[in-house]
Amino acid sequence: MAKDNVILAYYGELPDELSGPLEQHLMTCGECKDELEILQGMEIHLATLPVAEPTPNLLAQSRMRLDDALDAIPAHGFLTRFRTNFFIWMGHVRSAPALATLLVGVGFLGGNFLNRYQVANLPVPHQGPIYTNPTQSVIANVTGIDRTPDSELVQVHYNRMVPETAEGSLDSKEIRDLLMKATTSSAEGVRANSVQLLASECKAGHECSAREDGKGVRGALLVSLRYDKDAGVRLKALEGLESFIAQDQRVRDAVLEALAHDPDAQVRMAAVSLLTPVQHDSSVRQVLRTVSTQDENPNIRTVSFNTLQGSDSIQ
Repeated sequence: MAKDNVILAYYGELPDELSGPLEQHLMTCGECKDELEILQGMEIHLATLPVAEPTPNLLAQSRMRLDDALDAIPAHGFLTRFRTNFFIWMGHVRSAPALATLLVGVGFLGGNFLNRYQVANLPVPHQGPIYTNPTQSVIANVTGIDRTPDSELVQVHYNRMVPETAEGSLDSKEIRDLLMKATTSSAEGVRANSVQLLASECKAGHECSAREDGKGVRGALLVSLRYDKDAGVRLKALEGLESFIAQDQRVRDAVLEALAHDPDAQVRMAAVSLLTPVQHDSSVRQVLRTVSTQDENPNIRTVSFNTLQGSDSIQ
């Protein structure tokens, strides 16, 4: 399923609610990550090839071969005939407006009755965030985030079938889930606000523990650091991960990857400063040596060299 989603994501056809889980899966699955890199490499190769239009003769020959192949298909079985007759019947229904209207009306009344029955038998909701327009539909996307100054109160604006707003404490699981979903929003301002709030929670020592499945607040920050296109969002993710670099190998690897490959100089400079507590680590020293001689920014080369010298003196 993840490989199929990689293909859909590459061509921009993957729904928003599946993008976040796919990015978190790519953090732990090298095979799927390789699949994405193969697709990217294929596009680069195909872009160098000329686009050839099919000739009229080729189209005519293809149609003739298709007709011959259709004629050679054996007679259909009972199930195939039943399915064909069903679609023929549906075509007759579509061609009869009165009958189609009657069927639609019956379906509408039945659905309305079923919906009222389900609403009447809904369990009493547990105490949690206050929703201004609660429904049971799937959350489509997060459209805005507002925090009350000098308090833990946060308003998260999001869309289901209609725009809605949830209000609750940053310590609320529902609010944190909405903020993590907002990290994959298509609106840069929403992503920046959500990552900043999650980072502040981690810096304050609130719920930000590591999870084996790569999910949770820390996992969301790692995804933002690796894949977000906004350098400001990646900087905020770095701030939230700072306190975990010494104890979490995945955080350390993500920061090293940012130092070695991030296109923004400010992000790379921030990554160098975060590596100071673990400058004696062998993998950290190896990346620092490479950056100190190959980075295009002279300030980053200098800072990496000085950090490397400090780690050598410790050794």
